[in-house]
Amino acid sequence: MKKGSKKVLAVIFSAVLLLAACGDGKVKNNATSSKKYKIGVSQIVEHPSLNAAFDGFKKALEDAGIDAEYDVQIAQGDNSANTTIATNLVSADVDLIFANSTPSAQAAASATSEIPIIFTSVTDAVGAELVDSMESPGGNVTGTIDAHPDAITKTMKFLKDELGAKNVGMVFNSGEQNSRAQVDAVKEMLKDMDMTVVEASVSTSADVKQATESLLGKVDSMYIITDNTVVSALESVISVANDNKIPMMVGEFDSVKRGGLAAYGFEYFDIGYEAGQMAVKILKGERKPADLPVQIPQKLKLIMNKGTASTLGLDIKDEWKAEFSE
Repeated sequence: MKKGSKKVLAVIFSAVLLLAACGDGKVKNNATSSKKYKIGVSQIVEHPSLNAAFDGFKKALEDAGIDAEYDVQIAQGDNSANTTIATNLVSADVDLIFANSTPSAQAAASATSEIPIIFTSVTDAVGAELVDSMESPGGNVTGTIDAHPDAITKTMKFLKDELGAKNVGMVFNSGEQNSRAQVDAVKEMLKDMDMTVVEASVSTSADVKQATESLLGKVDSMYIITDNTVVSALESVISVANDNKIPMMVGEFDSVKRGGLAAYGFEYFDIGYEAGQMAVKILKGERKPADLPVQIPQKLKLIMNKGTASTLGLDIKDEWKAEFSE
């Protein structure tokens, strides 16, 4: 064999060895057509809104051509289980964690400062200490929130101006930072509206019906926020409210479909999809969580339940410009 041919063969052999060595390593944050990504999913509880957000997240990755395998773990409303789930996902060395709720995101953020975390269904990302600021998250965590800046204002004005409400009952889990932030925001707003909030706190979904019944005789309206514990047992609240002809506004559209009177809100599928688009940028190595601003819902509209309005004897006015749940 000629000397020149030997040199060519040596170069080819070295290249083959180099490619084989690269193939053994796990490359993160660089999406390729052959890469299958392992996505850890932590969700506090199963209910329609959170499930819709996860569906949106998956659809965004699918639309972007990301080949993903999901390790889905549900805490079933148990906050202590969130820590175990987060630890499990970190140990599994997932490429990214999708945290669906405030408790899920907090547990994941405490478990790792390296694996990218994308959240949704979080109301106050800064107050929950998930990010430094909405504009500059600053760490390995970012995502989409489920609070539109105008939603609570419009809800309270509707209760007062259209339904004549003065005392608003709120059932919520005070252990959820997400919920406490919303209740406090409502209380602060009502100071200037000659209205008051009557609180009923719960710890588990089993407490929801009794807590709702404790409001009877004290309130003339209700507002059920995006509280995971209460929404998971929403039918208990709806039955008490409707049986006693108490108009009940809710925090998201799925709760309207289940029997709430109305909501100023957005589709959870949409905020899940937007979170998925953020995940795509991270997996492709185009952006880092620290540099991706937290997003708010892009659309806000009034959705009403005609059946519930009829039960309450409420006439729906054209000027409300309401859409109707299915």
